[in-house]
Amino acid sequence: MAPYHIRKYQESDRKTVLALFSQGMAEHVPTTFLHTLKLPRTFVLLLGGPLALFLVSGSWLLALMASLTLLAALWFLAKYCWTLFLVVSLQTDLSDITKSYFSERGSYFWVVEAEGQVVGMVGALRIKEPTLEKGQLELLRLSVALEHRGQGIAKALVRTVLQFARDQGYSEVVLTTTILQSSALALYQSMGFQKTQQFFFSMWCRLTAAPSIRLTYLLPSAQVSQAPGQGGGL
Repeated sequence: MAPYHIRKYQESDRKTVLALFSQGMAEHVPTTFLHTLKLPRTFVLLLGGPLALFLVSGSWLLALMASLTLLAALWFLAKYCWTLFLVVSLQTDLSDITKSYFSERGSYFWVVEAEGQVVGMVGALRIKEPTLEKGQLELLRLSVALEHRGQGIAKALVRTVLQFARDQGYSEVVLTTTILQSSALALYQSMGFQKTQQFFFSMWCRLTAAPSIRLTYLLPSAQVSQAPGQGGGL
């Protein structure tokens, strides 16, 4: 296992960071495709559509072509969901990482370096919502290169964000993942994050039945303030 260290993002890291994030998004396409294939409605579509076409036309070739067309459409749908998310990310905070994460106090962006190469990253962005009573920090863009996974890098990055949140006086750390990112979901929950919301990122993601999950980590000060019976006398 190659040694690694976590450091502040620099502009010279930009190209590698964007490539790493894009690669991570692409890795979810096959998982989403397989998940969609297992849906009952997909089974009915793949079986019923070509069969109906065969009964009408009497041609197995047309039925086979219909099946292949449906499979290609499902692959496109799986890919489009992650492409859409990537585009939105590149047009928002990742369009200018330095401006998004370092122009104001309370946000930060880290990269992981191993053997002179950037192999991981994570961002922490202050949520600018005037209606919030408590300060919230959002964990974003957590990604580790495939060949460097299983070394505890992702956990170290999450711990870095949590410590940053404590140092900055935040009450909560929030993040969003999907049910298909089972390893990430298991990591977050093992570290104390709790599910608070489930939703679909877009209409296309709804078609794949792959909802996004919002998780929240209550920092110790927030947990104490919310504990029932605090401050009451007997």
